[in-house]
Amino acid sequence: MNLYPLGLKLDGLRVLVVGAGAVATRRVPALLDAGAEVTVVAPEATPALEGMAQTGRITLHRRRFEPADVDGAWLVTVAVDDPAAGALASAAARERKVFCVRADDRHAATAWTPAVTRHGPVTVAVLGGGDPKRSAAVRDSIRDHLESANEEAAEPQRGTVALVGGGPGDPELITVRGRRLVAAADVVVVDRLAPGLLLDELRPEAEVVDASKIPYGPARTQEEINAVLVDRAVKGKFVVRLKGGDPYLFGRGGEELLACAAHQIPVLVVPGVTSALAAPAAAGIPVTHRGVAHELVVVSGHLPPGHPESLVDWSALGRLRGTLCVLMGLKNLPAIAAALIDGGRPPTTPAAVVQEATTAAQQVVHATLATVAGEAARVAPPAVVIIGDVVRALSLEEAAPGVQEEGE
Repeated sequence: MNLYPLGLKLDGLRVLVVGAGAVATRRVPALLDAGAEVTVVAPEATPALEGMAQTGRITLHRRRFEPADVDGAWLVTVAVDDPAAGALASAAARERKVFCVRADDRHAATAWTPAVTRHGPVTVAVLGGGDPKRSAAVRDSIRDHLESANEEAAEPQRGTVALVGGGPGDPELITVRGRRLVAAADVVVVDRLAPGLLLDELRPEAEVVDASKIPYGPARTQEEINAVLVDRAVKGKFVVRLKGGDPYLFGRGGEELLACAAHQIPVLVVPGVTSALAAPAAAGIPVTHRGVAHELVVVSGHLPPGHPESLVDWSALGRLRGTLCVLMGLKNLPAIAAALIDGGRPPTTPAAVVQEATTAAQQVVHATLATVAGEAARVAPPAVVIIGDVVRALSLEEAAPGVQEEGE
């Protein structure tokens, strides 16, 4: 069978999905991403589709399919494992001259869904002549090639700055998009905490600008870093500002964006995995846990409690019961712990310090709020301090049942 490949513009057009199980759950997000107005018909639905219906993203009719459901549809997707129901939907679509995709029987369908991979603005669809495994294999091969290739068409224009979050340290924890942009960069302005192994993958002609800030030591000023970003972008370079963690969480990404905006330089922001979440996770600590912690506060400890420039109310944090993650707080940890205890946090509150999380040099120190400053004396930055009962949540012999939370 020879197929005629075609891309459908479904923006604002009604698409009918018959069935609301696992297959429909996979198919509906792509239809919504294409702008389709999705109607789902099924006696029961997965929680994911129920949630989409509750938020108004789809229209869900909890009943069996009726031929009249096809009226007004531009496309029908049958996602059921009932051959009789699938045949009924196919017949109704054919009668109304509407293309129909059959997940249960591709030979009875009038349209096939290809294996798809997306690379920036480019979408590649593979039709394997009725062999979905072959389609997926070819698709995966193309995807791997695109991810490793430096395709100009998929990257921003010259004279652009990308603020890329490099994640907590392990180079495999940078986002796919972030890694692709780093590979395409003309200039990489890199932090000390960014995953350094990524620099070994740069193009030979790429310029690397060291923007390291050594704690309480030598450092480029933020003004100098801003000036480098603007200078290289004005010269028509594609500049990546590679940061550890996330650009907007204590990464001064906002300041860099404003500096570029003042010179009409386009800025792309690529979020990253922050160490505030990754470090506890790497140490086996969930920052929230049902029945243990319903709140999380991430705070900078680079200024001690009582410092005139500090914006942190440590006394208020001491009254909280949830999880506190302190970044850049090793030097001031004795004063921070004392302030939290003075604010009402019990001295016996579990605490942990995670050094160089997700890397081969990771170390974890367990303590209490009263002892954490002393225990952390043998830890070097970068490190994240976690304070709260979640530190021992997964080590309890019997997890607290807690209260069923909305949405679970």
